[in-house]
Amino acid sequence: MSNKLINSTSPYLLQHAENPVEWHPWSPEALETAQELDKPIFLSIGYAACHWCHVMAHESFEDPATAALMNDNFINIKVDREERPDIDSLYMDAVVAMTGQGGWPMSVFLTPDGRPFYGGTYFPPTRRFNMPAFNEILLALADKWSNDRDSLLEIGNELTDRIAAVPALRPSDNHLDPQQFDRATESLFRGYDWAHGGWGHAPKFPQPMAIEFLLRRHARTRDKLALDMAKHSLSAMAAGGMYDQLGGGFARYSVDEKWLVPHFEKMLYDNAQLARVYIQGWQVTRDQNLLSIADETITFMLREMRDPQGGFYSSYDADSEGEEGKFYVWSAEEIKAEIGDPKVADLVMAAYGVTEGGNFEGHNILYRAAEVEALAERFSLDAETVEKQLSEARENLLQVRQRRIPPGLDNKVLTAWNGLALVALAEAARATRNEEYLSAAQSQANFLLQNLQSDGILLRSWREGEARYTAYLEDHAALGLGLLALYQADFDPKWYREAVRQADEILEAFTDPQGGFFDTRHDHEKLIARPKSIQDSPTPSGNAQAVMLLLTLGAYEGASRYIEPAESTLRAMAPTAAQHPSAFAGWLNAMDFALGPQLQLAIAGSPSEAGFKELSFRTDAEYLPNLIMAGGEPGQADQPALMAERTMRDGMPTAYLCQGFTCQLPTTIADELSRQVEEALTPAK
Repeated sequence: MSNKLINSTSPYLLQHAENPVEWHPWSPEALETAQELDKPIFLSIGYAACHWCHVMAHESFEDPATAALMNDNFINIKVDREERPDIDSLYMDAVVAMTGQGGWPMSVFLTPDGRPFYGGTYFPPTRRFNMPAFNEILLALADKWSNDRDSLLEIGNELTDRIAAVPALRPSDNHLDPQQFDRATESLFRGYDWAHGGWGHAPKFPQPMAIEFLLRRHARTRDKLALDMAKHSLSAMAAGGMYDQLGGGFARYSVDEKWLVPHFEKMLYDNAQLARVYIQGWQVTRDQNLLSIADETITFMLREMRDPQGGFYSSYDADSEGEEGKFYVWSAEEIKAEIGDPKVADLVMAAYGVTEGGNFEGHNILYRAAEVEALAERFSLDAETVEKQLSEARENLLQVRQRRIPPGLDNKVLTAWNGLALVALAEAARATRNEEYLSAAQSQANFLLQNLQSDGILLRSWREGEARYTAYLEDHAALGLGLLALYQADFDPKWYREAVRQADEILEAFTDPQGGFFDTRHDHEKLIARPKSIQDSPTPSGNAQAVMLLLTLGAYEGASRYIEPAESTLRAMAPTAAQHPSAFAGWLNAMDFALGPQLQLAIAGSPSEAGFKELSFRTDAEYLPNLIMAGGEPGQADQPALMAERTMRDGMPTAYLCQGFTCQLPTTIADELSRQVEEALTPAK
């Protein structure tokens, strides 16, 4: 018999709709039921691609005896953290306060009005891993609620007061100081793993925002060490098993420090951000391998994560057929059988580290174990032949793999994550002139604007024709940034107009009078606190993205209503970001844009003309992170202020390069535009 999750759109919630647990979705009705029955709430938060969420579900939530304990003593609520980041954020803060760490599945016990009094993450069915059994916890807390409730209420009150204390980002008289970038770079250098690439130890996570900061640092100061860290990290991740050597795309993280063994789930937000930073790395270095990784990652997204209507799905599970990674791993025998030619099979096995014993539970995770030059020498082949044979073998093995039972797909479309993907597609289209990328970005933007809005209100989540949940700060900000990126790729002013609308909504509905922005709208459902997230996680915080959106529009419009709240928030955050760059790299990137030098390029003319394309490509092909571009026919409606009174010279597309709305002489010649850009970026002696 189904529970109350059966009408959900979330694949994660639907996975639990047939549990014997009497699950409720988060709703006023569920909270009212808890109060009417005077029962505490068990709140379980996870997401569809979460391996340990599945484990706890199989061990506990599918067990009739455990379900009976839960149903008798608690009102049980299940939340998809990806649909409700507001609830996830609040109760994650509570779990971290109680235990010192967080994660998913998140297991929190609440009073009937939502105040947390006990929590953790995964709990096993029997005592192990130095953790109590889940059933023991259920019985102990049920007894405590009946016989010592006051102590639980006291804990709940204290925790609620603690998590309600949102960070104030009050205006500061301090000026943004480029020397803070020195401190951030030094901190990243001290923590860098030169042996394996990246930061930290196992498990090791990709850090695309930190890598972008290092690329920006190099663009600003020509800091060779910053570029070396960025290049080394990009190359190391791409060579490891965390990168799908056959199908493209990145797993969520590596369970070891060498990037070899992935946690096999694939998330849209990781692949969008990594594709973008690989494009940026290629723009700086012209390393074709970096461009190939970006292209393969985007190809994966287009092939396997795109809804036919244009939006992008959220994630692929780590598990298939109940086993983590089964879809992705190979035995040596399989490789030999599928390749056929023994010599080519030996080449493939040497290239991707395949051995008889394997490197993962008796099987092999493919990784780049040898460079082409070394393989060519070892197998007495030229490099071109090695590349050709490996390419053909990868395509063959990919086709074989596609016949396996795939991991579970979470096919909901989230606005914020799609905003990140839109930025990646649009910027890749600009840098490479790839029309497929541009077409996909246009289709995606149209999909989001048509399907994730209701009566002018942006929504968070869509699945199979149904959109739900009012959008959060990160949704408005990420979509706005994506639309601005697309505007700079095709110069259709409707994208710019819609980006402005997202920024205006942020200022109107999310502003905190103490500085910065809340995660939720002013008219959002009342929770125990109004969340305000400032720390970057796998994605830039909503605040960091909002600041970047406002700064960018300020550069287009010269409007203080965008610039002042953004710079005020940045001044408050800058010291923290400089001290903890890996946790606040999104803020550092916004700060780099604020400090400039910002370049504004307006091109008057038709974007379809060859002369216009030649002018725009002179900047599109380069890594110029603090340049914004506008373009179109003179007098066209809905264009940014940067286009005001821009005219064509002698009937030819004409470029106006500006800094702070002070412009150099207009030019119709691409070489002259390149010279102007170089001059503008050369520090005065």
